[in-house]
Amino acid sequence: MPHVPDDSPDEQRALIALSLVPGVGPGRIRLLVNAFGSAAEALEAPRAALARLEGFGGITADAIVKFDGYDLVEEQWRRACQVEARMVTEWDPLYPEALRTIYDPPVFLWMRGEAVAADQRAIAIVGTRKPSEYGKRMSERFAGELAERGYTIVSGLAYGVDAIAHAAALQAGGRTLAVLGSGADWIYPARNLPLAMRIQAAGAIFSEYPLGARPDAVHFPRRNRIVSGLSLGTLVVEAYEKGGALITAGLALEQNREVFAIPSALTNAAGAGANRLIQRGHAKLVQSVDDVLIEIEPAFEAKSTPTAPPLDLNPTERQLYEALASEPIHIDTLCARTGFDTSTALVYLLSLEFKGLVFQMAGKQFYISDRAR
Repeated sequence: MPHVPDDSPDEQRALIALSLVPGVGPGRIRLLVNAFGSAAEALEAPRAALARLEGFGGITADAIVKFDGYDLVEEQWRRACQVEARMVTEWDPLYPEALRTIYDPPVFLWMRGEAVAADQRAIAIVGTRKPSEYGKRMSERFAGELAERGYTIVSGLAYGVDAIAHAAALQAGGRTLAVLGSGADWIYPARNLPLAMRIQAAGAIFSEYPLGARPDAVHFPRRNRIVSGLSLGTLVVEAYEKGGALITAGLALEQNREVFAIPSALTNAAGAGANRLIQRGHAKLVQSVDDVLIEIEPAFEAKSTPTAPPLDLNPTERQLYEALASEPIHIDTLCARTGFDTSTALVYLLSLEFKGLVFQMAGKQFYISDRAR
């Protein structure tokens, strides 16, 4: 079985250190952990061993060997303690299961609050920061009714639809998750700090960015892939012709998730983007919560029903098969989950393809169709 890194403070500090090395992103951190067994061991690895890794070179190897930013690592740790944030790594059982299946998932997240098993039944609600009165009512109605039916509401804590959806879920006695485009200790917008504290007490706040990171505009499009990635589907309440909600909807489609949109009057500019999603066939028009759940619930039940792998698989094929799901999983994520290097995984995935058990999408993403039933 592949070695799974421990969850000790030293290993977590090592993961922080690697994330601070220039040129080392989530994909390279996974390669390092797979190659050396842990982030701590990777930091101690000889330059020659680092430079030999697939996708690495002398410049990246030098950056790792010469890393001396341990004061910054301790600063991250101190900030996390101040706001009661904990690190949730890809190898942690608390890591959101749905997020494992997206392309380029974070190696670790900072979490304030608690994630629970019920959060697997999650739906993202997104929309404009300047909703009409109609948009406000629809945000409250759909978020509240979904929360009452046991669904966790996911959004981005922004003004407008996001904040309304979070608040409505809490008002209904449900759970909600907020994903930040800043560090977990930097609540933005500041006016939503009281709401964020309520979310932390009855849900969770997530961020992949370093603590102390400001809410830079370039963070939000990347943040949106986590909003959609945590969810079974994304509901667009209102959106202008251009905006972050449409980016989230596009990411949800790429992640093979359901997309829904509430129609608006043609005179309502705030709903033009949602109407366009419906017109182009990119979103299902919904008029009630039942229109959402009729699509979500059968897919969730099918996904939750375990299926035994075929008996005629060798141990490597079986391990890869069991790590796959009906949603496409990128080869890097699959290798991180199983501990196999890319070359080995591709050889055995090809064998599974020949057997009709595994299918490949563009971009080296693999999935099992209906769990190969």
